[in-house]
This record gives sequence, C-alpha cells and structure tokens, in this order.
Amino acid sequence: MYNAKVKNYQKEALKTRIAGADRYEIIQMLLAGALEKMVLAKVSIDKKNLEAKSEYLSKASAILEALRGCLDFEVGGEVTENLYALYSYMIDRLVDASMQNDSSIVDEVSNLLKEIKSAWDAIPVDVRMKTLNQNPTESSYG
Repeated sequence: MYNAKVKNYQKEALKTRIAGADRYEIIQMLLAGALEKMVLAKVSIDKKNLEAKSEYLSKASAILEALRGCLDFEVGGEVTENLYALYSYMIDRLVDASMQNDSSIVDEVSNLLKEIKSAWDAIPVDVRMKTLNQNPTESSYG
C-alpha cells in the first residue's frame, strides 16, 4: 500500500515537472530516466532477477529510441548524424546486455549516455533561451 502511494506521488510529481519544462529540460529528464533504468537493470542482472532486468532494459531502450526519433537532421547536420549512430549503437548494446546478462555492457552504455548528458547539461541557459525563442515549436531534441 505504501509503495503504491509513493509511486503515485512520484508519477504526479513527474507530470508536474514535464508540464512546466522546456525542450531542454525534457531532454535532461529523459537522459536521467534512461540512466536510472540502466542502474536498476545492472542491479537486476547482478541479482539474477531476469524479469526486472528485461523491464528496465526495455524502458531504457525505449527512451533511447525516443531520443533518436526526435533528432532533427535539417538543423543538426553532422552532430545529429553522429548522435543517431550513437543512440543506435547504445540500443544494440542494451540488447546484447539483455541476451548475455552482462552488467558490464550496461556500464558501457551508461558511460556513453553520461557523456551526452554532461554535454547537454553544459549548454548555457542564455544559449538555450536564444534557441527556444528562435524555434519555439520545433522539436530538435538531442
């Protein structure tokens, strides 16, 4: 009962955060969510909880697929192409991690995603605001 209430609270808090977020903040939340799912998948692999492992890796992969699907090739050029290839590689590696029950592969993907998140988080607020003001309706997510 307590867990259900906590999960419901967390879900509502997330909805509130998303409702007030700009595109940059949504990407930050997605990246953080994928990293969280990979941590949980790694723990599940180490504990040999294969059902939970599959669930968490599936959720992490879905987030990566969503990020990959939001890339705007017209705006991003070569950087977008590189991100597309990197997201594709990470998705493939998560499949490998699931099939091989190998938490070190999850670590590899986590480290790659942490680099992307670090770069994303380092975008100065003034640059973010300028970009948002120039393209208020475009979805050129990273």
